[in-house]
Amino acid sequence: MRATIIHAPGDIRVENVPEPTIKAPTDAVIRTVATCVCGSDLWTYRGINPVTQPQSIGHEYVGIVEETGSDVRNVKPGQFVIGSFIASDNTCPNCRAGYQTNCLHRDFPGGCQAEYVRVPLADGTLVATPEQPAQELIPDLLTLSDVMGTGWYAARAAEVGPGSTAVVVGDGAVGLCGVIAAKELGAERIIAMSRHESRQKLALEFGATDIVTERGDEGVARVKEMTDGVGADSVLECVGTQQSMHQALRSTRPGGNVGFVGMPHDVAVDGQELFFSHVGLRGGPAPVRAYLPDLIDRVLGGRIHPGEVFDLTLPLDEVAEGYKAMDERRAIKALLRP
Repeated sequence: MRATIIHAPGDIRVENVPEPTIKAPTDAVIRTVATCVCGSDLWTYRGINPVTQPQSIGHEYVGIVEETGSDVRNVKPGQFVIGSFIASDNTCPNCRAGYQTNCLHRDFPGGCQAEYVRVPLADGTLVATPEQPAQELIPDLLTLSDVMGTGWYAARAAEVGPGSTAVVVGDGAVGLCGVIAAKELGAERIIAMSRHESRQKLALEFGATDIVTERGDEGVARVKEMTDGVGADSVLECVGTQQSMHQALRSTRPGGNVGFVGMPHDVAVDGQELFFSHVGLRGGPAPVRAYLPDLIDRVLGGRIHPGEVFDLTLPLDEVAEGYKAMDERRAIKALLRP
């Protein structure tokens, strides 16, 4: 089969590799209908995460079940499924508490920018749609494998609620999905922090009420000005840098909450500053599996359309252009068709 392999920073290739097979009785193999490039893949593409040898890449997927292990009961061949970027049994204490990405038996599908994917712990990881979805819904459903679920978790971790004011730091796919989540959870005012016109437009379509172009201390000052000097009830940190974390924490009112889902790189939080701010901080890898049934219903019911974050669609053979376009910020998110 064809699969995406990263050889070195900036060096993305499509190569022929063996098709995955069932290795454990809890596995499933799916034929990929759509996959995509994630913003977090760019950390590796840019060499910030080291690449010591050629490796498969990609962690977002939807597809058709081709084969299941002998212990798999919840999905069967022929079904269309969406799965989390981290595999979980969905039964351990951490899973039952709603943190499937910290499953005691967690595993990683990995290598999902490919024609076929082996999914460990299939019963706890994959969720089937009631029937084969219409083609136009594939992009929406694909976002649920990561970015929409991650945006949802950011909003939940930040405790967005009816009538609240929410700030979204980051205008990538996760941040834009965070805008959708904040609106769905009832925020009255949603301030999207963005400097890119196309992303600002999409944020407004998704439900943002205000756009802030300033960053850093200037961005904090602008949010404070817009909230009568108090700060926001909830802030979604969707980038993962020191600047974005500081901006998020300092834009939050005392007693408010920050949900941070950007993969942290060289981020440090000052304990005394956090202590005296009375700001709550919660984040981590999003437990996407916890939200899949609800988000699938919202997509199939036409309530949300997160697939609009895909502004570039390419065949798998052109995946290198997808990485390049996202790296150069010519695209928000690239969808790949195997």
